[in-house]
Amino acid sequence: MLTAPPDRRTLVLASASPRRLALLDQIGIEPDRLLPTEIDETRQKKELPRTLARRLSRTKAEVARRAADRDAKLAGSYILAADTIVAVGRRVLPKPELTDEAAACLRLLSGRAHRVYTGICLITPSGKLRQKLVETRVRFKRLSRQEIETYLACGEWEGKAGGYAIQGRAGAFVIKIIGSYTNVVGLPLYETMTLLMGEGYPVYENWPVPA
Repeated sequence: MLTAPPDRRTLVLASASPRRLALLDQIGIEPDRLLPTEIDETRQKKELPRTLARRLSRTKAEVARRAADRDAKLAGSYILAADTIVAVGRRVLPKPELTDEAAACLRLLSGRAHRVYTGICLITPSGKLRQKLVETRVRFKRLSRQEIETYLACGEWEGKAGGYAIQGRAGAFVIKIIGSYTNVVGLPLYETMTLLMGEGYPVYENWPVPA
């Protein structure tokens, strides 16, 4: 297996999510390469939502690591992967592609609390695997039929866990949030930053230098 020189600091993101890219950019991190993965995200029998988020993030990281190791320019990179799950109790909500699916999600979330879990997985250049699981509790207002239909018409829900994007119009539905807001968007920044820093990645490299 090819390995990178000790001072190499290449970062591969196992995702092509515009939301995750924007969040990383917010803290001055720009991945050197995107390696989105195609994996089976089917939930295993009796698997808890938090366990599912951890398993999927690890699987994505491992698949991306194998792909990176086949490229001499990427071998030995830091590999960062994440997966976000929205759950009501033990029920995992889908990432809807159809309007009917999204409508069912919004009706279920209306007037009640739910949890958002994001599993983060980092594989270091030496092959060390580190994981974190972040949980945020969110409570929605009671949604009228008109509010649901209007939100569905805007299209922001497409492919989003739970059928909504908190950083968009659905932010107006949130009564209360306990925990990381960026976790609900798709990547908890504090936990991601501390994970990278703890393994020697230069998080502050692109921050302005004080005069």
